[in-house]
Amino acid sequence: MALTIVPEYTVAGVNRKKKKPAPSDKLNIAGIGVGSKGGVNIRNMSSQNIVALCDCDFAYAAETFKAYPNAKQFKDFRVMFDQMGKDIDAVVIATPDHTHAMIAAAAMKLGKNVYLQKPLTHSIYESRYLTNLAKQTGVVTQMGNEGHSNDTVYEVAEIIQSGCLGDIREVHVWTNRPIWRQAMPKPVKEVATPETLDWNLFIGPAPMRPYSPEYHPWIWRGWWDFGTGALGDMGCHLLDVPNFALKLGAPIAFQASSSLVNSESAPVASKVTYKFPARENLPYCAMPEVVLTWYDGGLMPARPFDLPNDTKMYPGGGVMFVGSKGTLISEAYGEHWKTFRNGEEFKPVTKVNLGRIADSPLGGGRHEMNFVECCKNKKKAASDFSYAGPFNEMVVMGNLAVRLQSLERTLLWDSENMKVTNIGSDDKIRTTELLPYSSDVISKSVDDKSRKSIEWNALEKCDEWIKPTYLNGWTL
Repeated sequence: MALTIVPEYTVAGVNRKKKKPAPSDKLNIAGIGVGSKGGVNIRNMSSQNIVALCDCDFAYAAETFKAYPNAKQFKDFRVMFDQMGKDIDAVVIATPDHTHAMIAAAAMKLGKNVYLQKPLTHSIYESRYLTNLAKQTGVVTQMGNEGHSNDTVYEVAEIIQSGCLGDIREVHVWTNRPIWRQAMPKPVKEVATPETLDWNLFIGPAPMRPYSPEYHPWIWRGWWDFGTGALGDMGCHLLDVPNFALKLGAPIAFQASSSLVNSESAPVASKVTYKFPARENLPYCAMPEVVLTWYDGGLMPARPFDLPNDTKMYPGGGVMFVGSKGTLISEAYGEHWKTFRNGEEFKPVTKVNLGRIADSPLGGGRHEMNFVECCKNKKKAASDFSYAGPFNEMVVMGNLAVRLQSLERTLLWDSENMKVTNIGSDDKIRTTELLPYSSDVISKSVDDKSRKSIEWNALEKCDEWIKPTYLNGWTL
């Protein structure tokens, strides 16, 4: 009699007995940008060998450094690669958005497997570049949208793809972010750069400016030169379920409206609408043209009138699929999903099984350890760059719509060539330049001007925001 033995860890949700791996079974992992989220990712892979840690601010990274005293410490990832390249199997990258692509590219060109925090990149071109580079190098990759390994992502996708809601032509996604300051002018108050911080390394390819705690360590997310605002922060989390379930691909058109847009930082609140073409039908589910709308800054879609009065809309962040036969509402990653039909909740019966991402017998984070196991087995990770790259293009495209909204038109997108096709060479966009401020200065007159309008060539700026120019000697 032949026996088939299935390891416990291949099935999610069962009781697993952890085993201690042999040293030869462990990956040698380096962390780059480990002061916050990167430190969490490293901790979730701590069953492996943490051989090197890199951060431009040693004080901010001190807690992670302390947790792994045997790991060598660096400020510059290039120095780390020069000195330890042969000893590193994989890197975890959680630096500010504007340096993601070039650090990841450097690692991939050296044959290192890459776990890269969301958003994958700062721009559309960078996403495309990393997608292609991952294919060329064959390294294992994973974007750090950790919830993509949650069971609920697959549960919701199974409901959609089983046709339980009918044809989906409308999707709404929202977040209460930003929870940091945005829509700010450049700070002017002089603050000494901390001795523990290499400010040049933080700036990287961005235009140089004096250090300010308004940029580092956390508020960089809201500044156009460093971050991608609320959409970049939360889009790869909340938009993941509709992208995965509906196999969205690239939009063909997009547009936006927002609170005041300024030249330096993202607005307080915005609304972005994407139009996706019909895709290939699935066995139980048609894939017609669909319009997806994103809301941030506390904006939310209208509550459907036929929802039961006690139905939660999750003001912190949620997703709503509107189908011809029903509606589904959930939190991020499909958590706490509920389905409704004719004003009442119903239980969907699914016809497809998309599998699940298993917990590791070694413990740790499911998404991080999925990456580790795939590195060892040379398999495709849950959110590898063939999925995450095209997805991230769509996410950061929303910021392009926000910054171009003064054109007052729907923007038509040529994905193959990464071009907005309906901007002329003479078109102009208007934005606001907020006058610099200092917390030590209070305006003495209500007549003092706090802003001025500036005008840019729309096509030139659009091309620059799609494919940025790197400064200070940095290249991909």
